[in-house]
Amino acid sequence: MLEEGTDFYLGKNEPLKSCLLALRDIILANGGDFSETTKYGMPCFCYLGKPFCYLWVDKKIKNPYILMVEGRNIDHPALVQGNRAKMKILWIDPDQDIPVEAINAIFSIAMKLYRKK
Repeated sequence: MLEEGTDFYLGKNEPLKSCLLALRDIILANGGDFSETTKYGMPCFCYLGKPFCYLWVDKKIKNPYILMVEGRNIDHPALVQGNRAKMKILWIDPDQDIPVEAINAIFSIAMKLYRKK
């Protein structure tokens, strides 16, 4: 784990901390072409050297989400556009099982987009 991003994970209370660490592991398990850094104060995961997704926690409801950089180009029912022009998010409930199949399906679509660029 990167030193600069450690506080983001370890500074959270349970079950949020465990959920975020599990999401980190799931993201990085999608292939060796992923790297982790911190941008805008949040964990950023790059694919083929380009920003791919971010992890963040909603300030009001305190639930984490995965912010997909190329979300507008990904058609998946679990992704929410909201008022964002480019990105979409996948809400995660830290008290429920993580939707690994949905994450992997979304990532599969997104990774194909990145390989085409």
